[in-house]
Amino acid sequence: MRPFLLPTESRMANNNSPSSAGVAPAVSFWRDPDKRAIIYQVIVVSVIAWFVYSIINNTATNMEQRGLASGFGFLSTSAGFGIISTPFVPYTEESNYFTVFLVGLVNTIIIAAIGCLFALALGFVVGIARLSSNWLVQKIAIFYIELFRNIPLLLQILFWYSAVLKPLPGPRELHEAGEKVFFSINNRGMIFAEPVGQPGFENVWYTFFAAIIVTWVIKKWANARQMKTGQQFPMFFVGLLLIVGAPLITYVLTGRPLDFEPAQMSRFALQGGVTIIPEFVALLLALVIYTASFIAEIVRAGIQAVSHGQTEAASALGIKPTHRMRLVVVPQAMRVIVPPLTSQFLNLTKNSSLATAIAYPDLFSVFAGTTLNQTGQAVEIMAMTLAVYLTLSLLTSGFMNWYNSRIKLVER
Repeated sequence: MRPFLLPTESRMANNNSPSSAGVAPAVSFWRDPDKRAIIYQVIVVSVIAWFVYSIINNTATNMEQRGLASGFGFLSTSAGFGIISTPFVPYTEESNYFTVFLVGLVNTIIIAAIGCLFALALGFVVGIARLSSNWLVQKIAIFYIELFRNIPLLLQILFWYSAVLKPLPGPRELHEAGEKVFFSINNRGMIFAEPVGQPGFENVWYTFFAAIIVTWVIKKWANARQMKTGQQFPMFFVGLLLIVGAPLITYVLTGRPLDFEPAQMSRFALQGGVTIIPEFVALLLALVIYTASFIAEIVRAGIQAVSHGQTEAASALGIKPTHRMRLVVVPQAMRVIVPPLTSQFLNLTKNSSLATAIAYPDLFSVFAGTTLNQTGQAVEIMAMTLAVYLTLSLLTSGFMNWYNSRIKLVER
């Protein structure tokens, strides 16, 4: 006969069952979070794949209906139009569209690289001036930041181009026919004599690169010496003397193997020399001034993020204010400055596409603009243009992330 159990005894018996001895009951399929997560991911990937397929299929169908040929064969076709600035890339109107792509790519890289360097230098100067104890210097820095940071970049580009550079007098108003000109600023740009190296000038280049290597070696030695003894080495003046003085001495000793061929005024314009077009100058000024106003605030925030105790300790050790800023404050502030600084470099590179407003021949203007209008190969051209900007951004981010990993604070 089955024994009669009291309520307390019944609960004790249930507690001794296999399920209460550490074996969890089986969970249903739909209540398992791991399985649900897999299902959700499969659904999302399927939707994205369907969306991409729909776009590709729709594009191919529309191109077929309109009789548009796909592919990159158009790159070998003659362009038939001129470009005002083609540094490092030989170009004529008979060149193909791939050469146009290279010209635009080179111009974009040049404006982005030079712009980032100048914006970084100007931003650091203004950012440090923003914290100056001098009332006038501080107010000028604040005025600069608030002025240029709050004016749209496109308006600044148009201002420098239309209101500053274009109203300059023309070459015929400044020079007479047949005149040799070593330097001139006019509405055609900045024109100066072209340096032409003579036999033996390569020795100057060899000396220059050797001086850079020697400076780097001395810098390593000076840092090790300072870590051991605390004594500073005048590295700036020594490096300047080596990098500038050594090539200059070589230049003089080898008989000055460098000639300058001036531009010559023809009937209508200056011929020869080196010309920096006003479109480049206007775009560079706008990008540098605009981006530097943001970098200045990043620098100010980074410096203020450094503990005041570091500054006070450096002052107590008798370190000069300039050395204190360069050796103590800025190296620690860079850990805060670099991440947002990367975004500003990326913004400057992408903002260079606004060059199309003043006809500077960057990638977006001559390739995604003129070439697209002439060929109608929208998919291929835009894909190549997007790939270039994506690659430049990834390379910039990769370099800045590498630099950030080198200077970050390493914890034990």
